Amino acid sequence: MPSLLSRLFAPTPERLPVPDARLALAALLVRVARADGQYDQAEIDRIDRVLAGRHGLTPFAAAALRTEAEALEAEAPDTVRFTRSLKAATDLEDRAALVQALWSVALADGGRDAGEDRLIRMVADLLGLRDVESALARQRAERE
Repeated sequence: MPSLLSRLFAPTPERLPVPDARLALAALLVRVARADGQYDQAEIDRIDRVLAGRHGLTPFAAAALRTEAEALEAEAPDTVRFTRSLKAATDLEDRAALVQALWSVALADGGRDAGEDRLIRMVADLLGLRDVESALARQRAERE
């Protein structure tokens, strides 16, 4: 984790190696889940499912990655630096899937929160996605 934190504090983002990119995404999912001031079991379960599905992890490995991400998220810099590093590690065509995963976590507790909405809109913009692309990602997440 110290290696990833030093990359996040770097003045310019660099392409993250796969393990760091996985951890960065997991921490961003945790940040979105915590954005409404609550971090409940439905969100935790959804994060684990997203990580398992996206990275082909066992449930145990996904939970371990999430646990590591919870610690990283608490220490990580602002979301802008976090997202810039993730953008550098993610191809353009895969960024909408990242935003869909964020929406999936935000919606896991059964509702939308203004804080989560603002955070995801900011992240989508930082990832280079337009509002319509984020809205389509949210609609796909709502159908999950």
